[in-house]
Amino acid sequence: MAERALDLLISGLGLILLSPLLLFLALWIKLDSPGPVLYQGKRVGLDGRPFFMYKFRTMVQGAERRGPAVTYRDDPRITKAGRFLRRTKLDELPQLLNVLKGEMSLVGPRPEDPSYVALYTPEQRRVLSVKPGITGPTQLEYRDEASMLHGESVDEEYVTRIMPKKLTLDLEYVSNRSLVMDLRI
Repeated sequence: MAERALDLLISGLGLILLSPLLLFLALWIKLDSPGPVLYQGKRVGLDGRPFFMYKFRTMVQGAERRGPAVTYRDDPRITKAGRFLRRTKLDELPQLLNVLKGEMSLVGPRPEDPSYVALYTPEQRRVLSVKPGITGPTQLEYRDEASMLHGESVDEEYVTRIMPKKLTLDLEYVSNRSLVMDLRI
């Protein structure tokens, strides 16, 4: 209950205080490339329930039909504004709406695309026993994940090399999580 109260307080205040920045970023995205300001990606949340995670759009319209589900080093689908937003993580700010709606928490395992969750082992599915978060151990450790992926088979590289390591960190978080740990993160 304390975690939910903290989520509501911080996300609500964050949206209010950051509203001028959010408006500026929305205008920049609109001027930079055609398409919607927000991207709504289908993700898997608590207890395996799907939801739509909000982000500022950082890629060209229709990017999902032009390449892999993950982004990679020098991905040509990323817009000029998107490069800055991704580097600074400002593209994640709309997820405060997901926190207000109760779909996400401020801290927790990163929500994943359903196509990747389908590959989880029964043990790895334990990460779905807590609300996903905007930030967490894997987001800190893999904050520059796209630069780790390159070549023709980025999906395969992600699934075999990166995803298992991220899930190990997330499972460790799930096993040891506490309000103190969340505040530290």
